[in-house]
Amino acid sequence: MAGHPAVPAGVTVSLETLGCKLNLADSELLAREFTAAGYQVVSSQAGAHVYIINTCTVTHVADAKARQELRAVRRRNPRALLVATGCYPERAPGELEALPEVDLIAGNSRKAQLVQLVSGKLAERALAGESIQADLVRTVPAIAVVRSFVKIQEGCNDYCAYCIIPKTRGTSRSFDPASIISAINDRQGQGYPEVVLTGTQLGDYGIEAPGDRRYRADHRDQSTEGNPLAVLVALVLKETAIPRVRISSLQPQDITPELLSLWSDPRLCPHFHLPLQSGAAPVLRSMRRRYAPEEYVAALHRIRTMVPMAAVTTDVIVGFPGETDADFDATLGLCDAAGFAAIHAFPYSQRPGTLAVRLPGTVPAPVKRARMERILDLAKSCSLKERTRNLGRVRPVLWEGTASVPCGEGMTVWQGLTDTYFRVYTTSHEPLRSRITKTLLSCIHQDGVWGERAE
Repeated sequence: MAGHPAVPAGVTVSLETLGCKLNLADSELLAREFTAAGYQVVSSQAGAHVYIINTCTVTHVADAKARQELRAVRRRNPRALLVATGCYPERAPGELEALPEVDLIAGNSRKAQLVQLVSGKLAERALAGESIQADLVRTVPAIAVVRSFVKIQEGCNDYCAYCIIPKTRGTSRSFDPASIISAINDRQGQGYPEVVLTGTQLGDYGIEAPGDRRYRADHRDQSTEGNPLAVLVALVLKETAIPRVRISSLQPQDITPELLSLWSDPRLCPHFHLPLQSGAAPVLRSMRRRYAPEEYVAALHRIRTMVPMAAVTTDVIVGFPGETDADFDATLGLCDAAGFAAIHAFPYSQRPGTLAVRLPGTVPAPVKRARMERILDLAKSCSLKERTRNLGRVRPVLWEGTASVPCGEGMTVWQGLTDTYFRVYTTSHEPLRSRITKTLLSCIHQDGVWGERAE
């Protein structure tokens, strides 16, 4: 890679990702760029010359986790070049500048220059006579992964009242379909059996260029006319042969018949992550969400009708300003009736710079904790119910790696995910990593189900 100092042989980089799938996609791209520049990318659990933490700032807990990890890395590896990137430095660089542990801060807007920035810092150390050697405990190759995150869109125009992401990721921007197809074919050539199409707000794909033929005309058919995201997904299915394609997250307003019709292709994973946030109309209005509870339920109904085997997962925010007991009960009732395979619940966290900071009706911490306990209990119940409902079915499982579960001599326990995103465990004498096999879901096991390969 041109434009940065030469990299001494054997310089290692560890990348740790906190937060969302978009950050995972960014970290994957950074790993490729550092490798191309001559660095050796190693496991985040290894000692390294350069340690990069790709941070999240969606809640105050995420901020605290990032600071905690930065300090922990410095304790383990005092001489490493320690880098903070991602959303936290984009939102509050001053907070990170106050940490003596951090050597380099680069928000999302500077991620594209991160290889150059790191190389420059290492060159400065060399000129100052400082060794770039780190306190290496062990050098562990980066862990082999079986799915790749391909970013198709970034940024958001919605400005939900609780969300800081438009300020850390910017407004909506879509990536060229040709570059997306090229990236997916590249991933397949490298042996990945699955890609995840990810972005900040996938349903806004192409929204910033309504007349651009790249997003509408060249590859569309009648079923996807006028829906840029559907056009793109249809194109991916037509012009790539990767075995599995997963959509990371959609909004209720994105769930159109045109889009759902594409799930007739078995390569498209029948798993929908559909954030709810609240089941109460007043709270959704305060949040500035673009749907009412009945519209969310209608989107669920469309999914259940057109993709009957689909699993649906969701996000819920508990204790948003002004949320009453009745509002929370409405959320519980909707979640209980929806048949979610998983519910990810988060207590509301005030983010400076968001509209919600000025809202009245702060929910007391004890009330918020009590509501969190109730929603988490419901989440466990819903998960068990949906896993039980799927017992006896045969689903394709992509095996990811081994699991720390005792088993018989000569046998290894493997774990993977169904196309519907259920965690599955099985035993095998032979390696299963990166293989997709038809698997009978036989019984509940830990956080998932036990499976017997049906091939």
